[in-house]
Amino acid sequence: MTVTIGRRDLLVALGGAAAWPLAARVQQPGKLPTIGYLGTAAASAWAPWTAAFVQRLHELGWIEGRTVAIQYRWAEGRTERSAELAAELARLKVNVIVTGGNAALAAKQASSVVPIVFALVDDPVGTGLVASLARPGGNVTGLSIQSTDLAGKRIELLREVVPGLRRLAIMANVGFPSGVQEMGEVRSAARMLGLDPVALEIRRAEDIAPAFESLKDRADALYVAGDALVITHRVRINTLALIARLPTMHNNREFVAAAGLMSYGPNLPDLFRRAADYVDKILRGAKPGELPVEQPTKFELAINLTTAKAIGLTIPPTLLGRADEVIE
Repeated sequence: MTVTIGRRDLLVALGGAAAWPLAARVQQPGKLPTIGYLGTAAASAWAPWTAAFVQRLHELGWIEGRTVAIQYRWAEGRTERSAELAAELARLKVNVIVTGGNAALAAKQASSVVPIVFALVDDPVGTGLVASLARPGGNVTGLSIQSTDLAGKRIELLREVVPGLRRLAIMANVGFPSGVQEMGEVRSAARMLGLDPVALEIRRAEDIAPAFESLKDRADALYVAGDALVITHRVRINTLALIARLPTMHNNREFVAAAGLMSYGPNLPDLFRRAADYVDKILRGAKPGELPVEQPTKFELAINLTTAKAIGLTIPPTLLGRADEVIE
């Protein structure tokens, strides 16, 4: 099932950061509970998720500028920026910080007191964010995306589209712990399926083009491990993949909307709606350490038919029939 975000909700999400200072002049300082919203990428990359979060808050009675304030911060895919912005939100003494990815670790390092809700973390226990999924402890809770667990399934889907798949390139930000972990899982899954994995390690935007140049016909398809860096530069990655005529597999449909071939993963707008439920409970007095970390309940397959045609691929009708979203 595809989540559709209306134009009005997108405007609310994108305009929130700009609209809030106007609302602040109407409200007396310190009157409203404040949410610190820390996005790891650009505002545009997170727009569908932000819209889902704000919409769910509204349904729960939290109206931006009237019953709650939201301080938006965007790290633009830069890890060091996440740390700076997390520290800034902690200094502002916001009532709760909502974030994901490497920014969740930055937020925890910035404060052991401010409640933190994450919506995009792959292995919260392994990365030390929480003590356990059932009882997180401390000031952090949220939603796990289980991306590494899906590596084998994603490769199997690629093999349905590329029957002669033998060499699989794997692009990951090796400066991001979960990216390293996912690359390892994909390598293992690829080898178990008799494929030859080719690592494309990146750490910054400037590494993307050279990584593609290093391939030189050494791969039949490309698996992109998702993080803030790659989603910020998803258009560049998919453009270079199109030029190289490489089928791509991603972890969420935002990449497919930007000309990626396929994605399989959790419904991310749904995770952000559920993050709003956590925020609601915390603002009403719940302790984050006592709210269990949830795991995804919806996994969706998205396919871009325009991209398939551009690189000369025919998507099997059986696979199209299983897709939750087909972009033409």
